[in-house]
Amino acid sequence: MPLLPDTNSSNIFQPLGSTVETIDSASYTTDHDEGSEENTQENAEPQIVQEIESLCMNCQENGTTRLLLTSIPYFREVVLMSFYCPHCGFRNSEIQPASEVQEKGSRYRFLVESKEDLNRQVVKSESCDCAFPTISLEIPHQRGQLTTIEGLLTEVVEDLSQTQPVRKHTDPESYEKIEAILVKIQEMIDGNAFPFEVSLDDPAGNSWIELSPGETHEKWSKTEYFRTLQQNQALGLVNADDEDVQEEEQEAGTPPISNDEVHTFHATCPSCLRRCDTHMKLVDIPHFKEVVIMSTVCDKCGYRSNEVKTGGEIPPKGKRIILKVDDPEDMARDILKSETCALTIPELNLDLTAGTLGGRFTTLEGLLREVYEQLDTRVFNETSDSMDPDRVERWRTFLQGLQDAIEGKRVFTVILDDPLAASYLQNIYAPDPDPNMTIEEVERTEEQNEDLGLNDLHV
Repeated sequence: MPLLPDTNSSNIFQPLGSTVETIDSASYTTDHDEGSEENTQENAEPQIVQEIESLCMNCQENGTTRLLLTSIPYFREVVLMSFYCPHCGFRNSEIQPASEVQEKGSRYRFLVESKEDLNRQVVKSESCDCAFPTISLEIPHQRGQLTTIEGLLTEVVEDLSQTQPVRKHTDPESYEKIEAILVKIQEMIDGNAFPFEVSLDDPAGNSWIELSPGETHEKWSKTEYFRTLQQNQALGLVNADDEDVQEEEQEAGTPPISNDEVHTFHATCPSCLRRCDTHMKLVDIPHFKEVVIMSTVCDKCGYRSNEVKTGGEIPPKGKRIILKVDDPEDMARDILKSETCALTIPELNLDLTAGTLGGRFTTLEGLLREVYEQLDTRVFNETSDSMDPDRVERWRTFLQGLQDAIEGKRVFTVILDDPLAASYLQNIYAPDPDPNMTIEEVERTEEQNEDLGLNDLHV
């Protein structure tokens, strides 16, 4: 959410393409209206870049900080800042998110496979840690940056190379090790070390790696997580001495749950770690199992969540549900997508990783509409002219295909892949088999067992 009121946000934080057009328009007006002061004043555009006199931390003289408020396509509003001191020549630039700390932290993983991937845009906030696991390289959180993957690597080379001549004489062993790392990084920049992985971990949730439409989770993935108390303290969200964040023991325990009533019990907000209420109700899904629908609202920070939890024993195998949707009435089928379930629609190039959207109990139309709204409002910025036209067109085609599917204008296949077999898609022919639906039992991989913590279970 932007720090400024929503009514002004769209006027203040213009997309990069619109900003460039405004600057060009202002230049054109100035060039053609010279000699007419009155006309120039009437047609003058609002100042795009704000300039502020500020102290140079290098020489203690006054320099100039320039601010640009803009929005990044596929992301959110940011403030770009650059500083220049005319006395000592010191320059600096950074990026600050113009939005509040997000409800959850985020981790991004991206597989770099080509020179084109090196140009992927990266927003690295001041609370974000960046890593290149292939060469065991970690970049700790520091100033915010708007850059590319190649830019991150180039900056590492520049930083490490500056002190190499001194290190060669004072610490030859470290010099040799760093020199070997620099060689590897240069190979990555030159395109001779593909593929390699880059990851971002930001507790504030304000970092990002550019996404292209239709990319699978093997190439690009995002995982959200709840912050720890230490991370909330580091971000200044809570005070360690605050009584509301102290652990509270529930001596009475969780009350027994029945189908006839909604239970309310005290819990801890996963966002700010203060006390809040969680509402719980047991729902029986025909031909499946009983599930628990949970709703949490925090009055302190405004956090809201609605999730579905499945119970029962862990089955020996996972389950894959495949449905061919060839009738608009299929969009009204009930669907339960658990937290561990991945959803794929090959015809739409849609691939949702496990954990995306959390647990949901809705209809097929409701689930796809939620996916569409999230992409349309948070990821795709149709008003931007600063992005690659081909990529913008691919996004438009992708979203149009998703909209056609929601409206029942396309035939497509829905695949639910759940290693815990905790997801469900309504069989409208029950108890008879559904001719358009296939349910398969699948063996869990060793990686899935490890991710789910099943390898550590001893019963």
